[in-house]
Amino acid sequence: MMRSPQEPNRNGGIRTPSPRPRNQSQFHSTVSVQKNQRFNILILIFRFAAFCFSLASAIFMFANSHGGGSDSDSDSLRWYHFDAFRFVAIATGIVALYSLFEIGASVWEISRGTTVLPEVVQVWFDFSHDQVFAYMLLSADSAGTALARTLRDRDTCTANNAFCVRSDISVALGFAGFMFLSFSSLLSGFRVVCFILNGSRFHM
Repeated sequence: MMRSPQEPNRNGGIRTPSPRPRNQSQFHSTVSVQKNQRFNILILIFRFAAFCFSLASAIFMFANSHGGGSDSDSDSLRWYHFDAFRFVAIATGIVALYSLFEIGASVWEISRGTTVLPEVVQVWFDFSHDQVFAYMLLSADSAGTALARTLRDRDTCTANNAFCVRSDISVALGFAGFMFLSFSSLLSGFRVVCFILNGSRFHM
């Protein structure tokens, strides 16, 4: 049996349910959309910064060489002569490519309002890859820092100062890329938590 929206109160009068303002739900919906838009823009900014610093680090390392002779010359130094520098070059290049993909995914989400992949796949894809690549980049930069210090302790940089300076710049840019990738990882982790709690990547 359906109940009438009008019910008698204790005094014998008619009690009418208080109407909800028409614009209240629309207002909350608009505020939620604006918050989600700002959140996505913040992620996009961190992704773009990680891309720029990682790409710059890779370029500095790939272009890092000293001496015009062949690789067999003792005075010739190349980045690929050292395992740690090869690790830095490859790691920063991979992170730059990954960040470029994530930039495209963020632009797609901002403009279309939906994810490139299915939502559950996109949420876990972003978080897991952010974690893996951030750890990889930190490991590479730590190895590059240790090698740079070793080269200076051996007075290698005395005769090859330009090579060492470019190596230091590349490693420093790699650390900056790691920092912004870590910020992105925190935000993607927040989206995972929201998805687990609310069934949506957005904070309600």
